[in-house]
Amino acid sequence: MRINLLSSFAAGILLTTSICSVVYLTNDHVSKNTKVTDKTITVQPSVKEMEKKLVAKGYIVQKKADFDKKESTTKQTAKETTTKKAATENDKPSKTVVTVNVTEGMTSFDVGKMLIPSKIVSDAFEFSQIIEQRGLSNKLRPGTYVVDTEMTFDQVLSTIFK
Repeated sequence: MRINLLSSFAAGILLTTSICSVVYLTNDHVSKNTKVTDKTITVQPSVKEMEKKLVAKGYIVQKKADFDKKESTTKQTAKETTTKKAATENDKPSKTVVTVNVTEGMTSFDVGKMLIPSKIVSDAFEFSQIIEQRGLSNKLRPGTYVVDTEMTFDQVLSTIFK
């Protein structure tokens, strides 16, 4: 009776598998309400989602109009502040005093551009790279800083990047 029970079980499994195979192979695999396309769908995050992600990573996000407005204000301020000079002392050549007005959103490259007319810095991009190499790029804070041409490069950095 044991062999009869086992053969009955095997016959049931074989019959079930055969029925499932016939149903599977005769079906279209696609329901009537589903459309299959070869196009890849890409989902773009919204502008607000992108802004949130950038702010969360430490970036400053601003619109182009706001940036252009700040840029023009910065250029005007830079022209006004880079032309100040101090009086001579003890037969030394005159030193140029520069007031650097750092506003929110400015980078080390912008500061370098402000220091070029007074010959404290020769290249703004090179100045920016040195700041990044020394790890000072996160230490730039808004404010007004006074530097002059007699200061060493390290003194200028320690004054502006506290």
